[in-house]
Amino acid sequence: MKLRALTLHRVSIPLVSPFITSFARQTEKDCYLVEAGFDTESGQVTGWGESVAMTAPLYSEEYVSGGMAVTRDWLAPILFDVEELRAETVGWHLRHVIGHRMSKAALEMAVLEAQLKSQRLSFKDYLGGVADTIPSGVSVGIQDSVADTVRVIGGYLAEGYARIKLKIRPGADIEPVAAVRREFGDILFQVDANAAYTLADSAHLKKLDAFGLLLIEQPLGEADIRQHAELARVMSTPMCLDESIVSAEAAADAIALGAAAVINIKPGRVGGYLEARRIHDLARAHGMAVWHGGMVETGLGRAANAAMASLPGFVLPGDVSGSNRFFHEDITEEIVMHDGVVDVPRGPGFGVTVDKGKLAKFTTEILEIVPASA
Repeated sequence: MKLRALTLHRVSIPLVSPFITSFARQTEKDCYLVEAGFDTESGQVTGWGESVAMTAPLYSEEYVSGGMAVTRDWLAPILFDVEELRAETVGWHLRHVIGHRMSKAALEMAVLEAQLKSQRLSFKDYLGGVADTIPSGVSVGIQDSVADTVRVIGGYLAEGYARIKLKIRPGADIEPVAAVRREFGDILFQVDANAAYTLADSAHLKKLDAFGLLLIEQPLGEADIRQHAELARVMSTPMCLDESIVSAEAAADAIALGAAAVINIKPGRVGGYLEARRIHDLARAHGMAVWHGGMVETGLGRAANAAMASLPGFVLPGDVSGSNRFFHEDITEEIVMHDGVVDVPRGPGFGVTVDKGKLAKFTTEILEIVPASA
């Protein structure tokens, strides 16, 4: 395939309710989509990608405006010069640009979708997925009170979600977790700290062992793989890493050091879906469970995540929730959670279509990138 046109669409989509983590409060989804046009053996094909970078560099060092700039100035020019571009080679072509994994992942995603469309192939079939539906978990942000936490989680359980993940931080951890267990009993329940603690908090974190959690996700800093191994030795709650796992190499280090019993796979965080599949394969070879995380994606990213989660190593419910968990209105067909599961899209590419009218409604900036020879 030959890349001929590239447009970045920055969008701002209001959330149903504020989403509060240990490091940020989101009231809208501010991200950019990649629209890429290719010449292929099947004719002209458009592929779409989605960056999961946030507005500010708080989850990682990447952020939306920076991602658009590095794509325009550094990444896109490299890909425009490639005569025979394939998704499997995007990472190799971009290897000399250090970091910027989310920006690279968005580009790889667009190349991948165009490639799949040109072959009339679904993402699930390309990956070798084995499930037609995946269990759907929901991520619950930090609430204003314990009573609000119980009320909100009760609502999601009534909707049928298969697993609850609760965000925690110092001062909002033991009490809400205990209240959820008292109220709802033996539900599938885990917590996510988003790197809010240090190893000095190990005695406090160990109190969470009393609640039979599926796992505790990323309690310590993203660079603290060794410290997570130390914490894992004193806690019985399984240790799960998120921000620390930025590549298959990082996953291998975490496994070797005993820093993780579970890995949360987010394709954008690790540079794309193909690197995410490598991490899945590595974990499965070591008998380690993985699950699919979420970054408040639009229906485009949510559909691709569902296909990724159909691989056999994803044995725990992930964060692929229904579109209505976050949005009153999505930019693609709504991803629907029913009976505790989400259907894996089966159409060519990612199996959903970007609605140009809805895209225009939420667009705040358009950046057209042209080849230097144009």
